[in-house]
Amino acid sequence: MEYLKTDRFKCAIFYVLLVFSTIVNIRIGESNMAERVSITVGINNADIIGSDNRALQSAVDYVAGFGGGTVYIGEGTYLMKDSLHLRSNITVIGQGEKTILRKSDGIKSVLATDGDYGQEEVTPVDPSGFEVGMGVTIADNNSGGFHTTVATIISRDGDNFAINKPLNADCMVGNGAMVKNTFPVISGYYVDNVRIEKLTIDGNKDKNDHLNGCRGAGIFLYRANGAQIRDCIIHDYNGDGISFQQSNDTIVEKCVSYDNETLGFHPGSGSQRPIMKNNLAYDNGADGLFLCWRVRNGLFEGNELRNNGQFGISIGHKDSDNILRNNIVIGNKSHGIFFRNEPEYTGGHRNLLENNKILNNGAGGEGSGIFIRGETHDITIIGNEISDNQPEGKKTQQYGVWIESKADRITIKGNKIAGNKEGTIKNEAINAKVDVSE
Repeated sequence: MEYLKTDRFKCAIFYVLLVFSTIVNIRIGESNMAERVSITVGINNADIIGSDNRALQSAVDYVAGFGGGTVYIGEGTYLMKDSLHLRSNITVIGQGEKTILRKSDGIKSVLATDGDYGQEEVTPVDPSGFEVGMGVTIADNNSGGFHTTVATIISRDGDNFAINKPLNADCMVGNGAMVKNTFPVISGYYVDNVRIEKLTIDGNKDKNDHLNGCRGAGIFLYRANGAQIRDCIIHDYNGDGISFQQSNDTIVEKCVSYDNETLGFHPGSGSQRPIMKNNLAYDNGADGLFLCWRVRNGLFEGNELRNNGQFGISIGHKDSDNILRNNIVIGNKSHGIFFRNEPEYTGGHRNLLENNKILNNGAGGEGSGIFIRGETHDITIIGNEISDNQPEGKKTQQYGVWIESKADRITIKGNKIAGNKEGTIKNEAINAKVDVSE
């Protein structure tokens, strides 16, 4: 009898697995069909009528309920009181400059009591303006970066507001704890295969507080794999234009990021194999393109980084094995391409700079075309134009290439380096291997 029971048990397991396998195969087959669900949302003449984030979110969540599909957003300006939260396998397509997602005006308050790590509730001293469904940021002076919490208010009891995420850190009244309605205009956490196309993001920065790029941007992704962002415009966000963190195989193409408070583009925190092509970043407050920590095996090609408030391109902590090709880096306030001051074990090694135009940088009074700091090694600089073509007396780019003393194994080959204010190459790494052939 025990044998029969065991045998029947095995048969039951077999049939369960067979049925499950059939269901999985059906679902996979359906998901690969060419036509999937789509919906339109707009101010008029659409499946869903509305002019704020609630209408947009309803469309995204509807399509997500079918496992994925496309949301088409019509012309008009949409008021964003919370992020448009992306779901996996969703494509969102607008009408370019005619589809504007505008961040709502900012409000803020100090907290009346400490917000403890893991708590899902905050109590502002001044609750006026805060409402259920609003996106908020909670932090104190010691909880910046990834320790900042961005969440949505989901309910209210008097002056107490419940949020949909636990606090990432203690937020202490004694350390200036505050709640603000800052958030990314578009946000994707733990999603796969999302596409964002032809949208304009107006960050309304003059009426909002700053949100750091580890938790926010005009378009922000966190642990989102296989995302594609194309033909989008992001401007006037009080933070970064586009930031994607710990997100692999992200493609950003033909996007424009300008007049944002800090960075134009911010791939970071272990994002592997990013592809960024034919984008434009100009007049941002800090760097045009900032490779944050552990950005590896990326391709950065055909981008223009112009007139930004610090570096055109910044490379540093473990940012290795990247290709930067056919970019234009021009008129930035400090160095055109800057390798940050890192020890050998965290340096931005084995990066290739090829066929770029690096012109007229140092507009703020001090800056070279390429500046290599720290114990950075195995940098190849080949076929670039690194020049200052401004009139005499108005030149700003100090050197074509400046190599500090601890760098090693730098190859400079076949470049056109001319017209720089103080010289062609400044090599302080006298005991290192620096191969220069023009």
